Amino acid sequence: MKYISTRGHADRKRFCEILLEGLAPDGGLYLPESYPQVDDATLTQWRSLPYADLAFEVLSLYIDDIPADDLRAICRKTYTEAVFGTKEIVPLKKLEDASTSSARTDLYLEALSNGPTLAFKDMAMQLLGNLFEYELSRRGEQLNILGATSGDTGSAAEYAMRGKIGVRVFMTSPFGRMSPFQQAQMFSLQDANIHNLALKGVFDDCQDIVKAVSNDLAFKRKYKIGTVNSINWARLMAQVVYYFAGYFQATNITPTLATSSAALPPEGALSPRDGPSAKGRPHPNPLPGEEGAKPQKVSFAVPSGNFGNVCAGHVARMMGLPIEQLVVATNENDVLDEFFRTGVYRVRSSADTHETSSPSMDISKASNFERFVFDLLGRDGAKTKLLFGEQLSKTGRFNLSHDPAFAQVRERYGFVSGKSTHADRLATIRDTDARFGVIIDTHTADGLKVAREHQRAGVPMIVLETALPVKFADTIVEALGREPDRPVRFKGIESLPKRVTVMDADAQAVKAYIARNCV
Repeated sequence: MKYISTRGHADRKRFCEILLEGLAPDGGLYLPESYPQVDDATLTQWRSLPYADLAFEVLSLYIDDIPADDLRAICRKTYTEAVFGTKEIVPLKKLEDASTSSARTDLYLEALSNGPTLAFKDMAMQLLGNLFEYELSRRGEQLNILGATSGDTGSAAEYAMRGKIGVRVFMTSPFGRMSPFQQAQMFSLQDANIHNLALKGVFDDCQDIVKAVSNDLAFKRKYKIGTVNSINWARLMAQVVYYFAGYFQATNITPTLATSSAALPPEGALSPRDGPSAKGRPHPNPLPGEEGAKPQKVSFAVPSGNFGNVCAGHVARMMGLPIEQLVVATNENDVLDEFFRTGVYRVRSSADTHETSSPSMDISKASNFERFVFDLLGRDGAKTKLLFGEQLSKTGRFNLSHDPAFAQVRERYGFVSGKSTHADRLATIRDTDARFGVIIDTHTADGLKVAREHQRAGVPMIVLETALPVKFADTIVEALGREPDRPVRFKGIESLPKRVTVMDADAQAVKAYIARNCV
């Protein structure tokens, strides 16, 4: 498997190269040359696998430069009940049952927040920590991870990397813009290889600095700079697994077709239809529209700011997982919702980036969105570079509403969207608690609110539960009048000593800090 840049760089690289590299040399994001296709027989085989073994099967389609036995061992080391608190790793919780109520369809929460930091980012970060340690040991090298976070990415990365041999973490975050619990999770870590940098700005200032440092190729090579943000393909790839796991749990019959009409691969994708069966005689697994095509579908609703979490769903869908809709839920910072409604992608200024009660989605631009646009535009690297590398820097926006490709957003790729406000998430938290006895966090509330707007009869809807409510206790108290439960290991965390450096949002200052602390 080789990987290409969304901006058309000529290099083709293998997985372990991009694992340690992050951004492509031209500033683009890496994607596989084509998406491997999963047929119905393979889905049937995977259905009963434990999560760790399912992860191995999915990841092995993209990783061919780590021996299979080693990769399987890494997956089994990562996804354990001891680490994630449950045998299922990502269990489903049914809120509404269409067979026993007036609900239009089954409605589920997929719990992605049982890991060490109580957020979905653990699902990928725990794997990345083990992959980094493995590959660095194999090469006899070290890596300095530079990241940006609005909360969950930072804590998940630091808990995954703390104590890892050969790894240092330099995590930037917007000063004063995370919840007290999120700040305490990160800043209370005293490990020598963990460095917290609180920058005077917003999350996207942090993300811009990560990209600026990564684009300084001389500095990047000298100090061995890598990333754990969702711009790192390895992280996104790990997230693909829980879409398969959620699908298997929500469906109770074996799927008859891996590829739905809305999940056809882009031109050039690897397909199980290629070969003798496609030449002149009926294929055993007919495409939609052909006789016998009866895919069982589900939809996913995903609270997302930078598009990484839902981009993993897009990848799963392109692989052939029968996903009807990918529902993008935003908060008041509705960059993505605006695009999916209008075709206009418009970067917000810092002053126009709202501080909300679902802070992990307080973004002014979607750093991972470039990957989908690349696919949407027929994998045209030059056009993608023009939009993201030139047009955005000059005008802060682009408009695809008149491009024929925009019609495919919903029809071919299944994307729909909506947004949620503070009042909406308070109402959703209250309703979910009153009707189901379940307390949800603020981001999941955004996802659930928007999911209800897009439910289709007979198509199960899975809402990704992205964090535990304790991380946003102030809003839970506002909604319910009581504190959410807190795991014993996190009691009193806010009072622990803090280890953090506050500085201006300046790339040169960040580079100077890294240089001083890499000796």
